[in-house]
Amino acid sequence: MNLQAWNAAAFKPGDHLSTFGGNPVCCAAGLAAIEFYRREKIADRSREKGAWLLGELQKRLAKDARVGDIRGRGLMIGVELVSDPEKTPAPELARLVRAGCVEKGLLIGVGGLFGNVLRIQPPLVIEDAQLEAVADILHGALKAYS
Repeated sequence: MNLQAWNAAAFKPGDHLSTFGGNPVCCAAGLAAIEFYRREKIADRSREKGAWLLGELQKRLAKDARVGDIRGRGLMIGVELVSDPEKTPAPELARLVRAGCVEKGLLIGVGGLFGNVLRIQPPLVIEDAQLEAVADILHGALKAYS
């Protein structure tokens, strides 16, 4: 018997399952989280807050020629940065803007196929004043590299 066959033969049905699959404490925590999301209407609030932030970013950033697109769903928002009217990706600008945001206390990501999309993904329980700060800091960081 070769080594691979021996390793495969070592498993019996059910041996490869998750160690904590079905753990009662984990299940209770999951159910409590679902109840909290429902009771606090987190999905509805996420849609509303995301729509506000998306609109605010469009209002503040859309006239900047370096912004190729602003898109999102709920509180997951992306701001695509470009370097010219042909929408050539601007990954270095994205890294600079992210660093500027971090200096001001706003943690955002950079992603997208070319690394030129600022990823804003705040907590679902973010407060309105904090959302305003997100818009202020992001706008200021982009303006700093004009």
